[in-house]
Amino acid sequence: MRILIVEDEEDLSRALAKGLKREGYAVDCALDGLTGWELADTNEYDVILLDINLPELDGISLCQRIRRSSHHRDVCILMLTARSHPDEVEEGLDSGADDYLRKPFVFNELLARIRALLRRRSSVKSTVLRFDRLTLDSKTKEVWFEKALLPLTKKEFGLLEYLMLHPGEVISSERLLEHVWDIHADPFSSTVRVHINSLRKKLSLHDPAAGETYIQTVQGHGYRWTLRAAEEKEATT
Repeated sequence: MRILIVEDEEDLSRALAKGLKREGYAVDCALDGLTGWELADTNEYDVILLDINLPELDGISLCQRIRRSSHHRDVCILMLTARSHPDEVEEGLDSGADDYLRKPFVFNELLARIRALLRRRSSVKSTVLRFDRLTLDSKTKEVWFEKALLPLTKKEFGLLEYLMLHPGEVISSERLLEHVWDIHADPFSSTVRVHINSLRKKLSLHDPAAGETYIQTVQGHGYRWTLRAAEEKEATT
C-alpha cells in the first residue's frame, strides 16, 4: 500500500516515513500543501496523512481540493494536527477527511488507524485475509501456507496483499507500481514481473501448482488473483 505524507515538520515527516517503510508501506513525502497536491494529482495513493498547518496551501484546502477530484474519490485521508478545539476537528472532518489524529501520538495508534481506514474502504473488515490454504495478516506482516510461514520480502508481501484485496480483478503492472512502490520506481523496468515470479515460487514451496493457480497472468493486461482454487476446493467438499 502506498502512503503520501504531507507534513511541514521535516523531522516528523522523516520519522513517519522511516517507520512506515519499515512496516512495508511505500511512502512519498511533501513539506508543503502545493507539493502535496502535485503528488496527489499525479499518483495513486491508498492513504494520505495530512497536516492542517501547511505552507503554500493549508491542509483543509488541500483536503477539499482532493475530494473535488474524481480521481481521488476513494483515497483515505487521515489528518494529523496539534489543534484540539472541537470546531477545528469538525472543520477537518467536514472538509473530507476520514479520520483525525492529534499530535503527539503513538506510532502504533497511527498504524492501527491506517489499517482501519484501509478496511473501511475494502469489503474486508479484518486484518487477516484468508484464501484456500493461505492466510495473510496485515498487522503482523506474516503469510502462512497452512502451518508454514512463507519467507516473503516487504515488496512481495505488498504485492500479495494488494492482489488478495482485489480478487478476480485484472490489475496492470502500472497499477501495482502505483500502489506497492514509491515515486522513485522506474515504470519501464521489469521489477513487477520479477517480484511476481519470485512471489509465485514462494507460494509454490508447499504446493507446486499454487503460484500459477493463485496468480494468473492475463496477457497484455496484467495479473489476476483468481478464485479458482477456492472454488475447486468447495466443489470437492
